[in-house]
Formats: sequence, C-alpha cells, structure tokens
Amino acid sequence: MRLPKSLSGLPRETFVLALVAFCVALGFGIVVPAVPLFALQFGVGTTAAGAVVSAFALMRLVSGLAGGKLVDRVGERTGLLVGLGVVAVSSLLAGLSVSYPQLLVLRAVGGIGSAVFTIASTTLLLRVATAAQRGQTQSVYRGGFLLGGIIGPAFGGAVIGISLRAPFFLYAGTLALAMAVAATMLPRGALTSEPAQVSLGVAEEDAPPHVVVPEVRTALRTALANPAYRAALAGNFAVGFSVLGVRSTVVPLLVVQDLHLAAGWVGAAFVVAALVQAVLLLPAGRAVDQIGRRPMLLAGGAVTAASLLGLALVTRPATLLLAMAVFACGAAVLGVAPAALVGDVVEGKGGTAVAVWQMASDLGSVIGPLAAGLLIDRGSFGTALVVSGAVVAACTLLGVRIPPRTVAP
Repeated sequence: MRLPKSLSGLPRETFVLALVAFCVALGFGIVVPAVPLFALQFGVGTTAAGAVVSAFALMRLVSGLAGGKLVDRVGERTGLLVGLGVVAVSSLLAGLSVSYPQLLVLRAVGGIGSAVFTIASTTLLLRVATAAQRGQTQSVYRGGFLLGGIIGPAFGGAVIGISLRAPFFLYAGTLALAMAVAATMLPRGALTSEPAQVSLGVAEEDAPPHVVVPEVRTALRTALANPAYRAALAGNFAVGFSVLGVRSTVVPLLVVQDLHLAAGWVGAAFVVAALVQAVLLLPAGRAVDQIGRRPMLLAGGAVTAASLLGLALVTRPATLLLAMAVFACGAAVLGVAPAALVGDVVEGKGGTAVAVWQMASDLGSVIGPLAAGLLIDRGSFGTALVVSGAVVAACTLLGVRIPPRTVAP
C-alpha cells in the first residue's frame, strides 16, 4: 500500500513509534476501566480506589526530570525499551496483587516507566524529523495513540466481564508487543541529529574517521530563555488541563447529573470527539508545518477555549455532540503545535527539556480534575467550564510572543 504523498517523506521512525503508541494505548484502554473496580475488591472505599488511578499520573509527573536525565544518558532507544519494560512488568505484577498496598505501589511504579517511555519516544521523534516535518510526524504519532485509545476500551468492557485481573495481563502483553516492535524496527546505532551537525559547522560525512561529532544537548536553562519553549510549556499544560483533565472529568458528570441523560450519551460524546480528532490530526500536522507554529497554536487554543464555553451552554444531546466535535477540532491542533515548537527549540538531544515539557501536560492533567471538581461543588458546571476555557485561552496567548514565521523553518 502506497502512503499519501504528504507522508511518504517522513522518517521511518515516525511509523515505528506510531505502531508502538498504538500498542501502548490499546492496552491502556483495556486496563483503565478495570483499575478502580479491581481496587474495590480489596475492601477499600471509592477515594482509595481513585488514588490508584492518581498514583500513576502523579508518578509520571514527579519522575519526569529523572526520566529526562536517564534518556540523555542511555539514549532514546534504550530509554524507550526500559520504560516499556517497567510498565509491562509492573502491570503483570499488579494483576497478581493480593492486597491494596501492592496494587497502589505497582501502579505508581508503572507511572515512572510511562514517563520514561513518553520522554524517550518524543525526544527520538523530534530528533529524526526535520523542522518542516515536525507537525506531521507528531500527528502520525498521536494518531497511533488515538486509534489504540478508541479500540482499547471496546475490548476492555468485554474483558472486565470475564475477570478483573485479565486486563492487567493483556496490558502487559500489548506492552511486550510494543517492546518487540521497538527492539526490532528502531535502529540500534546512535542517532546524530542534523541540527547538531550544522551548529558545529561539521557534517558527519565530512568529518575525519577518527573524529566523533558530539551531540548538542539543549540545556533546560537555554530552552526556558526561549519564548517559543515557554509557549510550548503553556500549550502542553493546556492540553493536559483541558483534554486529559477537565473533559474527562466534567463531561461524564455533566451528561448524567446536569443534563439528566442516559450514561450511554457519555460514550457517544467521546466517540464523536475521537473520530473528529482522528480525521483532523494529519491535516492539523500539515497546517502546523506549512502555515506556522504560532498561528496554529493560537487557533487551536481559541477553538478549544470556545468549545469549553459551548459545553457550558448545552441543553440537549445534539448540542452536546456539536460542542464535543468542536472541542476535538481544537484538540487536534493543540496536541500537535506545542510538540513542533519544542522540536524547533531543542533541535539536538534534549531529554531534560522534553521531560519538563511533558511534565507540563501531566501537571495540567492532575490540576484540571481537582479544579473542575472544586468549581462544580462551589458553583456549577457552567462555572467550571467557563473558568477552564479562560485557563486554556490564557495559556495559549503566550504564543503571541513567538517570533512570527509564516512557514516552519
């Protein structure tokens, strides 16, 4: 099968990492519904069951810097395999847990491995792509996650009916498959990015055989001094806050408690959003590369913020689905533009800078549900959504400080 012309020139690693992402998201979608239900079987309350879910996200956040340093030290391919291995083993053991503390600790360990995997894969993807390809490579990579995230929950519901331990074992299996893909299809040799060669003034093929061309490591302090990197941090925080946090928390409660609709409408709303986002990911990536990072970041943030305000006004199923479709349009762009900006700034090897960028999303996903819940309890669903829209708009407005550039370099 021939690839579309727009994808045929992308680095081979793009499609390998997209396949890895699909395997990971497939297993994650299977296990997520089972985690709190499995915890309840140990006789704990709902708060303790929710803590098992939070432990994974929290450890992703707090281990980000260490994960970035590890990737800088051992390389992206090794870091990727180590991260996947940690999550696979911890998931297998979690399925064998005989007490609540065991389950809690093992899910937390899995969060550490997830952080290392994410940082390694993102760093590798940013290194192999040219500046004019970064938006498209990110859209393909995120498409793998999105497709796995759509298929996984469908299997998860059936598997839970058989056993609450089985999803953990299947998750470990899909992670082992992801490791096999990465181990066999990613190059074993060290990668030296093109920007690193240019910045040294020496091309690898022109260097004498005995000269090792060193890689450029973008220091975190250097990255933070760049307005594009700061805009990327804020944009990724907005992604975690809105997509992973507020939407996942508020929409189910809004549908059932405020709109008084059947729970099936929650699934319908999320399916519509996933399908729209899947259709728009590749066009969003091309737009980020061809139109520019700054205008697309601002546009994605504006559409996402507007959709959150629209959700505050929904009164019936039709307007709910429309608002979720608009949300998906903004999320497709907002999920790609910040990653392309980080690639522009980091250029060479910058695991720590990428780690901090990823931590911004994790922080948003931790704060978003807590803030939304508090605003709902103290105010209303409308208040929570309006404030969330304002937060996303404020974050993406940092993109105004990015130097204007019609087309990505």
